[in-house]
Order: sequence, then C-alpha cells, then structure tokens
Amino acid sequence: MNCLVLGGAGFIGSHIVDALLLRNHSVRVFDLPNISTRNLKQHIGTVEIMGGDFNNENDISLALEGIDVVVHLICTTLPGPSNENPAYDVESNVIGTLHLLEKALHKGVRKIIFASSGGTVYGIPLSLPIQETHQTNPLCSYGITKLAIEKYLALYHSLHKLDYVILRLANPYGERQKTDSVQGAIAVFLGKILRKQTITIWGDGSVARDYFFISDLVSAFIRVIESDTTSNIYNIGSGQAVSLNEILSVIQEVTGRNPVVEFTRGRELDVPANCLNINRAKEELEWHSQISLKQGIDRAWTWLQAYNKGQSD
Repeated sequence: MNCLVLGGAGFIGSHIVDALLLRNHSVRVFDLPNISTRNLKQHIGTVEIMGGDFNNENDISLALEGIDVVVHLICTTLPGPSNENPAYDVESNVIGTLHLLEKALHKGVRKIIFASSGGTVYGIPLSLPIQETHQTNPLCSYGITKLAIEKYLALYHSLHKLDYVILRLANPYGERQKTDSVQGAIAVFLGKILRKQTITIWGDGSVARDYFFISDLVSAFIRVIESDTTSNIYNIGSGQAVSLNEILSVIQEVTGRNPVVEFTRGRELDVPANCLNINRAKEELEWHSQISLKQGIDRAWTWLQAYNKGQSD
C-alpha cells in the first residue's frame, strides 16, 4: 500500500516507517519543514519526505496524492500546557484534521489510523483497567481535542464511508524518544541519569501510568493498517499501572546508578492511576504487549548510551 505517515520523522513515526518499509509498503513522510530527519537517515532516498504546514490545505493536499492509508500522529500540543491556550489547541489540531479529512475524501484515501490518548480522553477512571466503553471526561484541552477528532472520524465514516481506526495509546517509550521533553517519564529519567542530573517528580511518586515499549506500539499499528478490524477504537498499552517510584527502582537496577530525586507539589491534571484494558485488542487484533518494563528500559538505556557516545565522538 501507499502509506502517508503524518509526523513520520518523530519518535513514534520513524519506528512505524521502519516497519512499513520492512513489509514492502511505499512510504511518504509529512512533517515540519525544519524537522530533523535524523531518525530517518537510513531511509534517505527510499522514503519520500515532505516538509510542510499541517494546517495548510495545499500542503496536505499534495501529501495525500496517491495515498491509500494515512497514519495521523501529528499533534501540536502536550497535555500539561494545553489548558493554557485551548483555542490554539483546537485551531491547530481539530481544524487541521478536518481539512485533512476533506482532502482525504477527494483524494480517494481508503483508511485513516489516528493516534489518540488513552491517558487523557477518559479523565478520572471509575475503575481500572479502563475499557474502551468507559466514559470520556478529559481534564485537559489535549484530551478534549483528541476526543473531538475521534468524533469527527466517526462522523466522516457515517457520512462518507471513510474507514478509520483509533488507537488510544498509553505511554510508549523506547529508542529515539527525546530525553529533554516535559513528556515521557522513562526517557526523561534515563536522560537525567545519563547526565547525572536531578530528577524532578510532581507529587510523591505514587502516580501510576501504563507504559509500553515502542516495538509493541508499532506492531499494533501494523495490525490495523494491514487488516480490516471489527471495531474502530482500541486501547493499546501494557494493561498494567506502574508508579514513578517503581520506574525509578527498575532504572536503578538496569543502570546500576542511584538516581537523585526531588519531589515537588503534585499537579491537578495528574489522575492518581491510569491503565488500559487491552482485551479488545487481544481478542480482535490478536495483539498484546510483549516487552516487559525491565526489558524495555534496558533496551532504551543501551540505545541512549550508544547515541550519546555517537554524538560526542
């Protein structure tokens, strides 16, 4: 198939590009004009890389030319700061996606795979693990916009028969993830350990989330890209909640280093625990996460050390 990966130069996107090429699909990447193509350097000359503005209709129209399947990973905001400017969140993500859907109809796109947020669309869990049928009451603009895009995908399917699959992702981590971001606890912690810096944690470290390795995420995307699905929404994660303190303990075991940790006041947007029920994905996609937390952190740490050494050479 001809696949377009929106946000394909990033952490998640580049791994999906790797997998699609291994399975002999044709791949086009759309990302920011000034985005680093470091994650795609092994595919230069094989993958068509287009730089552009997601909110520019002409740029999106060109990117969709001849495409069968779209993997939509682009998001301009992060959960924490998204409440500071909800209007920008809607303008840059929801409106941009509506233009994408309109263009996709005219270009004959067959299916759109959307990366939603299992960590924010549900809000405060009434029970754990969270099923896809759980109520959706996001506590941040980021989650609201993800949910709005989900609803518009359903609307376009109802009105125009545009096929779609939504993957509500837990917290992926692994090779190529940024260590200097405000998102991605495992990568940030490993980066701090490598640089011998203090790790700052909001709250007492008991906040628990569902973490799963990048290769498991990629296999879920490949399943829904290549196959017809029974449902349109799937939770994708490990199915288990792990606290920040537990992560620190595993990191200490893997790295052999004692992290220096500073605990600060907790954030209102942080629900105490969140993990996803992945039974639907197990039953319908025959998918489940295979990499344990210790295995994943070990692989991420090995990659980070090698990458850092390469940067300093």
